[in-house]
Amino acid sequence: MTITPLMPVYPRCGFRPVKGEGCYLISEDGRRALDFASGIAVNLLGHGHPHLSKAIADQAATLMHVSNLYGSPQGEAFAQRLVDNCFADTVFFTNSGAEAVECAIKTARRYHHAKGNPHKNVLITFKNAFHGRTMATISATDQEKLRDGFAPLLEGFVVVPFDDLEAARAAVNEHTAGFLVEPIQGEGGIRPASQEFLQGLRDICDEQDLILVFDEVQCGVARTGYLYAYEHFGVIPDVVASAKGIGGGFPVGACLATEKAAAGMVAGTHGSTYGGNPLACAAGMAVLDVILEPDFMDNVKAKGERLRASLEQMIPNHDMLFDSVRGVGLMLGLKLKVDSRAFVAHLRDNHGLLTVAAGDNVVRILPPLIIDDSHIAECVEKLSAGAASFTLPDAA
Repeated sequence: MTITPLMPVYPRCGFRPVKGEGCYLISEDGRRALDFASGIAVNLLGHGHPHLSKAIADQAATLMHVSNLYGSPQGEAFAQRLVDNCFADTVFFTNSGAEAVECAIKTARRYHHAKGNPHKNVLITFKNAFHGRTMATISATDQEKLRDGFAPLLEGFVVVPFDDLEAARAAVNEHTAGFLVEPIQGEGGIRPASQEFLQGLRDICDEQDLILVFDEVQCGVARTGYLYAYEHFGVIPDVVASAKGIGGGFPVGACLATEKAAAGMVAGTHGSTYGGNPLACAAGMAVLDVILEPDFMDNVKAKGERLRASLEQMIPNHDMLFDSVRGVGLMLGLKLKVDSRAFVAHLRDNHGLLTVAAGDNVVRILPPLIIDDSHIAECVEKLSAGAASFTLPDAA
């Protein structure tokens, strides 16, 4: 037998973390790395945050899981708190971002079914998007690397260019249920949509009674300096898929919706064995305790501006490698002139800085939201040192 006990679907690197301390990860061989990847925008309070850790431990000792056949005081409280702080009127809890997007797709389709229009079941999505790894979420993309070998894909999706309002408008027909879009593409290269594009989608939905779904799995939960990124753009969606940072590292996801959009989601239409379990809700409530504190969001915005300015000041010193900075808040991307994956590996293996590669030759910089100025300075120092020691491909 040659296959590994862990199914070999991940190209795992040699850094093997066994412990986390604040903004750092420590590997089993004792190496210490500054974690500006945050589990791909998950560990928004860093590692071992005392309030989050205590909440999880206390709830684990009290009640971890019960069936959703029973009432859910923990889920009701968590949902109410989210509703009180965003556009939504109702919440369905999941275990992951892909599940949250799946629920959002079902919610959009079910809305039209409940209105007697079951033929309105196609969602318009956008090029280079990433919505997850389930059959529905890979069917919603045009990324061949996600779809290869999994045919037949699911019907019900039409893909058009990102941030192209006219292309989106032209794709609408009698079968359209709505739009599914990342306000800021993450895996696609930290590409924020324009405010005009998102407002245009909102206007089309209002004009034609369609559902606007935002995938905020990566950009949501304070990462942009707002609880959800739609606030940054000033465009209110009908449905939001949320996950990653919402549990601070514990697996939690949520599909948030207005009362109108959720009109078709009645008893028996959807479910999840683990979704909204007491332990997950305790983690989510603890995260909200921290990020809803006065000034927390403003501090994220301010730190994002300082980090961006520091990155932009560094670029001219290494302009053979670096091109530009993009993104919002503490969801930033450093655009390279070469393959970003090689540079991400170089930073990790030689300079103790953890980042994430993305499309369009972008290095994703997704630090914990609790960073301070010393972490920003350390990050930029390691990036600069990494650039100085990196061998450009054409010089090899």
